[in-house]
Amino acid sequence: MWNTGAPADSFYEVRPECTDVPKTRFKIRAGKTLSVRKWQAAFNPEGQLDISKTLNRIHRGGIHPSIRGEVWEFLLGCYDPMSTFEEREAIRQRRRIEYATWKEDCRQMFPVVGSGRYITAPVITEDGQPIHDPLVLLETNPDKGPAVPQDTSTADGNPDGSRSTPNNNLETVKDPKIIQWMLTLHQIGLDVVRTDRTLVFYEKQENLSKLWDILAVYAWIDKDVGYCQGMSDLCSPMIMLLEDEGDAFWCFERLMRRLRGNFRCTDSSVGVETQLNNLAAITQVIDPKLHQHLETLGGGDYLFAFRMLMVLFRREFSFCDSLYLWEMMWALEYDPDLCVLYEEPDIGNEKGEGSKGKAKSIRQCGKYERENLKAKNSEAPLPISVFLVASVLKDKSTKLLTEARGLDDVVKILNDMTGNLDAKKACTGAMKLHKKYLKKKVNIICINIPLRNP
Repeated sequence: MWNTGAPADSFYEVRPECTDVPKTRFKIRAGKTLSVRKWQAAFNPEGQLDISKTLNRIHRGGIHPSIRGEVWEFLLGCYDPMSTFEEREAIRQRRRIEYATWKEDCRQMFPVVGSGRYITAPVITEDGQPIHDPLVLLETNPDKGPAVPQDTSTADGNPDGSRSTPNNNLETVKDPKIIQWMLTLHQIGLDVVRTDRTLVFYEKQENLSKLWDILAVYAWIDKDVGYCQGMSDLCSPMIMLLEDEGDAFWCFERLMRRLRGNFRCTDSSVGVETQLNNLAAITQVIDPKLHQHLETLGGGDYLFAFRMLMVLFRREFSFCDSLYLWEMMWALEYDPDLCVLYEEPDIGNEKGEGSKGKAKSIRQCGKYERENLKAKNSEAPLPISVFLVASVLKDKSTKLLTEARGLDDVVKILNDMTGNLDAKKACTGAMKLHKKYLKKKVNIICINIPLRNP
């Protein structure tokens, strides 16, 4: 596989009957792609990583699939690049134990968790009553009858605080938090069976159940967001790249620190709405003619870009190319402070909270992050994903202006891009737009500043 321009599709085998899957554009290029040898050489004898050289290599040619998982752990802030081999191993073991503890708590509440199975049918009603449906009974325990969520009126299952032992009957659930969690379990299952089903990897029941387990545990510990559609698309690559389930969970959890704001919904707004508003503001500055045209068509809310932002272009790129896009994005906006910030105990803490005033080495930052630091903008920097979408819209501007006569046309034009986008070109375009946006924004601010009277 290590030849100049070798394709990487063989690392993510597609089921033979799926003939319409787009081929990857990502190629493993000697001298450009981060190889196993270059990756290992980036560590000193104690295990500290020269992250700046690594970021540059990733931006030039991505990561070799055989080491993608372990490199992602650094890009997503699981580990401090200045930590040693010993320190990382201690952190890894501690996190695996923490995940196993959470998973056991979930198993006590609903024994299908960790059983090697998953469910796709509701198990309780909104008031906590068990649903005695044949499909539910078959899914929860195909061999011995239904698995049992205990009476969970207290945190540990019984009024006296002791752990319950599963019996043969579904029981009423009284704790509102547990009811809410259990109501999401079948929704997770329905998404799991649809996620990356073109890949041979997910023909195995154990891999589907592993994905379901991680999402079920995450939905339990992040009570503010829980589970939302799209999270399975974000978690799926972690399952494939990291063999240990606990490691895959923490990699997904770190990714959700960046993206959970997109999934946080209230009665009056959807989390991703903020990003859509930012996209509208960027397009208005960068391409006012296109923005006006989209507004005229009734698309000024930019909802047609909803999916691109929620699942980071998973539908617009082939599986392999989407991974290549992600790692380039993370390398460009890498912030060395994140791994320390993420170690704070509150699992709901996101990027940017509590990070003000920390000194950081610009050399260890990604190129996008360095530009934001140089701009010295008092506002929180926008994620590069917003500029990626803006770059795609800019690239399709002529087609949108001449052919789109309604929102359906806009959606069709954007959907026709699937499999035809170049990840490297998209990132380069995003960086150019970001620089242009910062420059134009400064000019606009200067023009709008009123002159003082002498």
